[in-house]
Amino acid sequence: MSLPAPIPDAAIQAIIGAGRRMDRFHWVPATAGNFSVRLPGGRVAVTRSGRHKGFLDTDSVMAVDLQGRPEEAGARPSAETLLHCGIYRRFPEAGAVLHGHSVPNTVLSRLAGEEIALSGYELLKAFPGLPTHDATVAVPVFDNDQDIARLQAAVDSRWQGMSVIPPGYLIRGHGVYVWARDMDAALARLEALEFMLECELQERRSR
Repeated sequence: MSLPAPIPDAAIQAIIGAGRRMDRFHWVPATAGNFSVRLPGGRVAVTRSGRHKGFLDTDSVMAVDLQGRPEEAGARPSAETLLHCGIYRRFPEAGAVLHGHSVPNTVLSRLAGEEIALSGYELLKAFPGLPTHDATVAVPVFDNDQDIARLQAAVDSRWQGMSVIPPGYLIRGHGVYVWARDMDAALARLEALEFMLECELQERRSR
């Protein structure tokens, strides 16, 4: 039986760098959050379960297939790996996925209904197909569920009914998912979304 191909160092370093960057913003407290990069051949590099994302190293990243099955016997990927795989299966252009737990996305997702509408922000231009701030993006909010396969089924069902799917969604009281063509683009998209959510939270506090 042949051994699986090694994970490219570029993918590992992209994940480690994302963890350090998001840790500086306090978006991945304790062992929260998970990150991944699409690899050739239907593989995904993803963070292992239980690792603090600000202190990742080369051993903190493992590989799974697009169904979330580990290549390494006995290895435990992040608990929500199936949500990453669902994004990669649905969006062939997605090359990296980030999941974080900031205060704004956690609080606002608890207060929201099925979506959070973001309007008039300059940083909306970080989303694809929006060349101007004069737009509105409805970011979906899903109820939290410890059954990740069932949660992914709910995400898939909502996507099927949407004419435009924004490259991100929230899980109520839990956190945010964003994706993009590569890790740098995903980080930029996450920072834009987090900025707008922080603005929304501050505006609600001032009312």
